[in-house]
Amino acid sequence: MAYKITEDCAACGTCAGECPMGAISAGDIYKIDPNVCTDCGTCADACPVGAIVQG
Repeated sequence: MAYKITEDCAACGTCAGECPMGAISAGDIYKIDPNVCTDCGTCADACPVGAIVQG
């Protein structure tokens, strides 16, 4: 199951830079494309505010 970014997102961009698949897009709250996400968890490990959870 792909990861998702919650409303706790600080829009810092850390996760987008860490995603090996390029599945994360910028915005007020960043978004993960579930069709591209490979469920590796790298983004969740990188998130400084814990806003990324398995969805």
